[in-house]
Amino acid sequence: MTAGPLPSFLLPLRARVAQWAGVEADAFAMALINEYRPGSPIGWHRDAPQYDIVAGISLLSPCRMKFRPYVRPGRPSSTGSRRRIATHEVALERRSAYLLTEDSRNAFEHHIPAVSTLRYSITLRTVRS
Repeated sequence: MTAGPLPSFLLPLRARVAQWAGVEADAFAMALINEYRPGSPIGWHRDAPQYDIVAGISLLSPCRMKFRPYVRPGRPSSTGSRRRIATHEVALERRSAYLLTEDSRNAFEHHIPAVSTLRYSITLRTVRS
């Protein structure tokens, strides 16, 4: 399925993020805007494999992004049957941005615990070549 072009109101933001990431603006071929109401978490995940760089802009309220080593489904974890826990945590302040590249993108999965106040995020992704 083919999506239409990015809305024009996102183009200046995409250009700034691309400059920061060191890629052409057109490399960011996908955009997603999410609303997270109080009590909404984002479960543990790693972005779909067809995407490469993941850039996020956190809006309206702060949150925490936690990371843990990624374990491919069906592959035994080095922790055995113990529950895997976060090994890294980043505070995402309101109006902050982050880039997931290289190991943070590929060797780890991430999640955001339930937020206490309304939060929005804009996620931009490049496509793997």
